[in-house]
Amino acid sequence: MAAEIGPEHSSREWNYHPDLPLDDRSVFQWPPSPRYLATWIAQNWLTLSERVIMALLAIALYLFAYPSLESAQTLAFGWVFQVWLVNMALMIVVAGGLHWYFYLRGHQGQRLKFDRRPQAKGNALWNFSDQVKDNMFWSLGSGIAQLTAFQVLIMWAMANGYAPTITPAQNPVWFVLALILLPIWSAFHFYWVHRLLHVPFLYKRVHALHHRNVNIGPWSGLSMHPVEHLLYHSMLLIHFIVPLHPIHLIMGVIYNGPGAAMTHAGYEDLLVKDKRRLALGTFYHQLHHRYYECNYGNQEMPWDRWFGTFHDGSETATSDTRARKKKMHA
Repeated sequence: MAAEIGPEHSSREWNYHPDLPLDDRSVFQWPPSPRYLATWIAQNWLTLSERVIMALLAIALYLFAYPSLESAQTLAFGWVFQVWLVNMALMIVVAGGLHWYFYLRGHQGQRLKFDRRPQAKGNALWNFSDQVKDNMFWSLGSGIAQLTAFQVLIMWAMANGYAPTITPAQNPVWFVLALILLPIWSAFHFYWVHRLLHVPFLYKRVHALHHRNVNIGPWSGLSMHPVEHLLYHSMLLIHFIVPLHPIHLIMGVIYNGPGAAMTHAGYEDLLVKDKRRLALGTFYHQLHHRYYECNYGNQEMPWDRWFGTFHDGSETATSDTRARKKKMHA
C-alpha cells in the first residue's frame, strides 16, 4: 500500500532524515505484542512490499531462469555458468537501474536522500579514482562470484541429498512460514558477522573496504573485501541444517545480492507521484555508515538495543558512538 509523503526533515548533517529519535521497530517487543506482530506481518507480507516482490521474483526465477535441481546433480560448466549469468544480470539490473534512476537521471532529486553529497570522483581512495566504478568492481567481481559459488554448492547438495529439502505441496505451512522467517534469520546472521568484522584486526584488513562508502549508493551494498563476502554469504549455509526449498535459496540470493543494492540506495523510499511505493534504505543503517560503531544490525533485531550500540539519530547517541569508536580503535 502506498503511503503519502509527509513533511521532510533536514539538518546540518543530513539532507533528509525521518522523525527522530528513531523508535523501536524490532519484531521482538517486550512484553510481547501480538498486535504489533500482526501489523508487521500485514505490512510486510499482505501488501505489495519489497519482500513480497522478492518472493515473487524468486518464484519466477526458479521457474524460468535458474537451472533445475535435476541438472545440478553433476557439476558441469553449463548450469554453473547459467547461475552466474542470472546473478550477474540481476545485480546489474537492480543496482544499475537504481543508480541510473537516482544518480544519473536524478528522477527523484534530493527527496528522501539521506546524504546531500554526490558519489565521489577524482579521489585516490577508490580504485579507478571513482567510487561507483570501485563499487562495481568489488560487487560484480568477488561479490557475484562468491554468491554464485554458495548457490551452486547448495543446489548440488540439494540435488544429491546432502542438504534437506521440502516441497510446497507436502509442507505448505512451513514453506510459507520459512519465507517470513528467512529475512529474520538473515538479520540475525548479519548482526553477528558484522560485529565480528568490527573487531579492529578484521576491520582494518577487511571491513574498512566497505566502510570507505560513507556516502552510500546502490553499488555500495555488495562492495566488500573477498573475506567479507565469504562471511556475509555464509548466511545461505542454513540450507545444510534446515529443510527448505530452492525458492528459499533463491530468495536468500536476492537478499544478499540485489537486496543489498536496495538497502544501500541512499534514499529511504522510491517515490511515484509523491507516494512512497517501495522501501529502500533505512536511516538506521545510514547512521552506521556515517558513525561506524553503532547500529551493527537492522531494525528488526533487538541486539543493538540490548548491547548498547543503538544510535537513535540524536546528538547524544552521536557523542556516545564517537567515544566508543575512539576507544575501540585506539
